[in-house]
Amino acid sequence: MRLNVSCLLVLASCLALPAFAENELTRRTLANAPESPSTETAPIAPAKSAPSPAQQELQSLVSRQWRLFSEATRENNPNFDEDSFKQRCQELLFDYESYVKKYPDVAAGYAAYGIFLSKVDMRRQSVAILLKANKLDPDQPLVKNQIGNYLAEEGKVIEASNYYTAAIKLAPEEPLYHYQLGTLLHEGQDLFVKSGQWTAASVERASFSAFQKAAELAPGRIEFVYRACEAYYDLTTPRWDEALAAWDALETKVSTPLEKQTIRLHRANILIRQKKMGEARELLASVSESALTKQKEKLIADLPENGKQ
Repeated sequence: MRLNVSCLLVLASCLALPAFAENELTRRTLANAPESPSTETAPIAPAKSAPSPAQQELQSLVSRQWRLFSEATRENNPNFDEDSFKQRCQELLFDYESYVKKYPDVAAGYAAYGIFLSKVDMRRQSVAILLKANKLDPDQPLVKNQIGNYLAEEGKVIEASNYYTAAIKLAPEEPLYHYQLGTLLHEGQDLFVKSGQWTAASVERASFSAFQKAAELAPGRIEFVYRACEAYYDLTTPRWDEALAAWDALETKVSTPLEKQTIRLHRANILIRQKKMGEARELLASVSESALTKQKEKLIADLPENGKQ
């Protein structure tokens, strides 16, 4: 198998694994790798035992993968060498191929390999490897999440939601899985309803709950909390008061003027919807960031002329 090198430098999709993903792969490596490739049913090594060769080799591959994509952005590596990056990706691919041939029953090996392939935009090859990992060990939430991602991108929303839900059941405290389920439900609402398995109301409720759960589990992750705030007015009957309170709370957690003023635009929008024009004007007057000028002007256009309330 050779890499599609034209896709290697789409760095937005070639980010390093998030910390929880690396940790999970490490845990699976240490828990599930057999003591030797010839022992198909080797017992799980006790926690205090030394890592087996299979465990050590996979940990080395995972660490190389982590470093490779961490160093791949020019922000992290001003001396980034495109040719070197391609070569290292190709070498890592070959080494993963060798690993799964040497240890064909190590689910964590297929999991790490599948995730690597997804990072270099080899999506179909990636899901085939991930499905093998899932068959060997159905209790890997990260694998189920990655398969869900593929199915979502293919427009198979029901199948994707099943994998996301399975990931959540295995790792209910991981906020990313709740967030992705919420996003899938919201963006694929029409397809869910069309399937006959969901109503518009049930999709709406499930999506809202998923976004709120992600924010609850990770209150320090601004992107999750931000989306949870927006979710209040994804509802058929928007919950404006709760949304306003949520944005107020979020503004105290951000630090830059751009972040704070972006939130004020959201607050002003809600106040306009609530016919509280005076309060909306005051908030809009405090927005001075040039990047927000167009959004600000759109909201000002919604205000009554001549300062009427």
